[in-house]
Amino acid sequence: MAVKVYKPTTPARRQTSVVDYGKILKSTSKSPRKLFKSKAKSAGRNAHGKITVRHRGGGFKKVLREVDFKLDKFDIPGKVQNIEYDAGRTAFVCLVAFADGEKRYVLAPEGVQVGDQILTSKTAPIKSGNRLPLNAMPVGTIMHNVELQPGNGGKLARSAGGYVTLQAIDGDLAILKMASGEVRYVSSKCWATVGQASNAAKANVRIGKAGRRRLMGWRPSVRGKAMNPVDHPHGGGEGNTPIGLKHPKTKWGKRARGVKTRKSKKYSNSMIIKRRK
Repeated sequence: MAVKVYKPTTPARRQTSVVDYGKILKSTSKSPRKLFKSKAKSAGRNAHGKITVRHRGGGFKKVLREVDFKLDKFDIPGKVQNIEYDAGRTAFVCLVAFADGEKRYVLAPEGVQVGDQILTSKTAPIKSGNRLPLNAMPVGTIMHNVELQPGNGGKLARSAGGYVTLQAIDGDLAILKMASGEVRYVSSKCWATVGQASNAAKANVRIGKAGRRRLMGWRPSVRGKAMNPVDHPHGGGEGNTPIGLKHPKTKWGKRARGVKTRKSKKYSNSMIIKRRK
């Protein structure tokens, strides 16, 4: 089993589980340092120094891999040398050595093994890890790292266990169904990688304690109903009081939960057939 559950030696350990990397990650060659990069911490702040994402800060320093989402090595076979963990994403990455001597990191599909061959081609077989255009895949294919615009690189289904299902080909358009339930059009010339993204077991991991969350770069979050009225719309009252408003509101008085935030005139609205639930 990919998820390792700790023995309950302490109250926090009783709730903690992790992905057992020792059974999944494999290495047959040294990782190329030229494909590594560091990322400066922003702590949820934008270019002006304003906090735009709350409850961020601290955490481990991260060394990231440069992942190739385009995989534009057409008709050049590659061999998987390593399966590695990348701090910048939830899915695993694999180091692929191509026949022309170049090495690249790509998203690892579920079930990929060291020594497997992958290929980016219009005539590639429908096998996990191979990359093809949507119009060359049979209906019902499960895939990940799917492009939204031809040649722009994969944008959809890149996180752990992510996948998209090809439902139909309608001329120059392909109909895709997301894991969220959304159904939308995409150009049938877009490319995608066959199979589900790796590390689907991450959904079953329990963080277990607050300290582990802090090491992941998250800071504490205080409930609005625990504040004073001056600090939050939910604040005030005696004892453990409910929200007391017709609608839940954010700290700045805007409605929260169940409110549509998508722009009504967004350019891609015409491409969406069915909204997510």
